Amino acid sequence: MVNLAAYSTPVIQPDDILQITVQTMDPTATAIMNQQNVPNVPATGSTSIPAPSAAVTGTNVSGYLVDKAGTVSLPMIGKLEVKGKTTDVVRDEIQTKVAAFYKDPVVNVRFANFKITVLGEVARPSSYIMPNEKVTVLDALGVAGDLTIYGKRENVLLIRKKNDQQEFVRLNLNESRLFASPYYYLQQGDVIYVEPNKSKVTASDGARLRNITIASSVISVLIVLLTRVKF
Repeated sequence: MVNLAAYSTPVIQPDDILQITVQTMDPTATAIMNQQNVPNVPATGSTSIPAPSAAVTGTNVSGYLVDKAGTVSLPMIGKLEVKGKTTDVVRDEIQTKVAAFYKDPVVNVRFANFKITVLGEVARPSSYIMPNEKVTVLDALGVAGDLTIYGKRENVLLIRKKNDQQEFVRLNLNESRLFASPYYYLQQGDVIYVEPNKSKVTASDGARLRNITIASSVISVLIVLLTRVKF
């Protein structure tokens, strides 16, 4: 039996985007919340806190941008310091504050931009916005369509920004101790790079050599034709 790595809940940092929703069974409260609400309002009784000028909207990403000071500005509540806190802590703080205005509110807070990038020998290399905060290396590779037949499973590179510096870690997907690694759970902004194995390198070199050979042959033929035309 393999012990899993301890999971550490991520904390909110400047430039994060938070999705904040407030649910209430009071129709009057819902109507008030909808006065400044953004499009795509959820079902009756559930409403997103209206987006102020600091809200960020992108491809499938909308919410509240944490400013450089580590705060977000919310309607009726004002500025709230969120830097260094987990989404659970921020949820409880918002719920306490909105309880002064609404009866039995239910608040949800989550990252809207928990981005992981997967590159190299995978089926769909790209950057992905993950649906939750608890993401493992295997989850990220699964979203990217898993490794191709040329992917080097025993030497996957994880790149993580830590204290304004880049940290490089090698992971072996073939070893069970991966599950106990402190890098098994990913953090926002992590980059996974799957290197090509020798077969891919050999195939690439072979293709390159064929292209060079063909190009050389074409050039030789052109030289011969030009020589004959000249004379």
